[in-house]
Amino acid sequence: MTILSPFGAVPPAVLVPSYDRAAVRPGIAHLSVGNFHRAHQAVYIDRVLARPGNAQWGILGIGVMDDAHERAKAESLLAQHGLYTLTECPADAPDSVRFVGSIVEYLHAPDDRAAAIHRLADPAIRIVSLTVTEGGYYIDADGRFQLDHPAIAEDLARPVPHTVFGLVTEALRLRRDAGTGPFTILSCDNLPHNGHVARTAFLTWARARDAVLADWIEAHVTFPSTMVDRITPGVGPLDITRLDTGSGVDDRVPVFCEDFIQWVIEDKFCAGRPPLEEVGVLFTGDVTPYEQVKLRMLNASHSMLGLPGMLMGYRVVSDIMHNPDVVALLEHYLAQDAEPLLQAPPGMELRAYAAQLLRRFSNVAISDQLPRIASDSASKLPVFVRPTAEGTLARGADAARIAFLLSCFAEYLRGHDDTGATYELQEPHLSPEDLALAADEDPAKALDMSVFAGWGLRDHPTFVDLFTQTRTFLRAGGTRACLRALVSPPESAPGI
Repeated sequence: MTILSPFGAVPPAVLVPSYDRAAVRPGIAHLSVGNFHRAHQAVYIDRVLARPGNAQWGILGIGVMDDAHERAKAESLLAQHGLYTLTECPADAPDSVRFVGSIVEYLHAPDDRAAAIHRLADPAIRIVSLTVTEGGYYIDADGRFQLDHPAIAEDLARPVPHTVFGLVTEALRLRRDAGTGPFTILSCDNLPHNGHVARTAFLTWARARDAVLADWIEAHVTFPSTMVDRITPGVGPLDITRLDTGSGVDDRVPVFCEDFIQWVIEDKFCAGRPPLEEVGVLFTGDVTPYEQVKLRMLNASHSMLGLPGMLMGYRVVSDIMHNPDVVALLEHYLAQDAEPLLQAPPGMELRAYAAQLLRRFSNVAISDQLPRIASDSASKLPVFVRPTAEGTLARGADAARIAFLLSCFAEYLRGHDDTGATYELQEPHLSPEDLALAADEDPAKALDMSVFAGWGLRDHPTFVDLFTQTRTFLRAGGTRACLRALVSPPESAPGI
């Protein structure tokens, strides 16, 4: 058995880093070290570190949220020297377990935000990457950064800021003043043109704080766009027990994921980058075709099964994929709604990609959670579904599946499924006024929620009627019956 500090003897089947972690120094700082980062970007960097001459590209993980979960994660990662086990779960082969060693330093910013800023200002840090979720960029429906949002307005007034925008901007100020140069800001969130979104957010925050500094950032900092893909479920206490039993390792923060992994990056780095192309990353001058396919097919399909699935009482993706009506819904949506509006990247066939998605969703070993997928849909739907909805309405195509999805979202906001079982709503970007609109007796009032601002849905009376009819069917007959009517052949469907 290999001896791996601080775990001691490691079972022979568990792979361990082949490089000397003591020689690795951080060249990348990652803000918000969630499960996805640890199953995706950290894995690619782990592969880079295993190749000679790359010891300068370790990861400095920085936690940014101040809650019990984040504090516990920080304590665990510090106790484990940044090491954790990753269990990769193929659909048709045994699981494989490895230690990922690329996070060689970790700090929890709320403990000392000034120290976090100074650490980011270290000239050795050449890339600052982040996964702060779709809603974490404070961009409104018109693509503007929300300077008037209470969290942002309050942060701008602080001497030492708390948000990622403040931490990073202040670190860039120190680097400019010291003459040590900029770093690249690399968004790894599920957003179209995420590099442009990040650039808008950081520059707007910086300009509100210090216009001269903002000019320097605009001239010197690069913001590459990226497309990231790997299904990575949340990990609860039962998952930890299951994963540790399977690996034979007492890991406080294990992660599990599918065996599929993909990363496409715009090659635009102002301070250098690791040779990620040597370990499977695709660099390109235009990420747009890749991100559009992923967001409008994979992520939109997740919403398409997640929201009605919650209403039907499902809680696990692989379970709902046994429902033939759900599979038919996804097949129809992908082939008839999403694909006609997409341009496939070179070498990709959209029909094959769609078939692969359905196989990935059916992977019982992953058992991704529907509550996670349905959470914060107010941030996800404008990103994943709006372009397809707008394109469908513009070309006068059948909008029944769009109406069904948006109706399910409105019904989901009731906080209980069709059987009456309750679930916790996680919609931080919806106001009480939004929730009141969703609950109104007039089904169409939900279209006035802030989440649909700018979609132009009210400009299409036929769609408003279809949405009203669909919500009425959902309320009267339930989600299963409504879905069955939607996917049944015309001659056998009762209609909605």
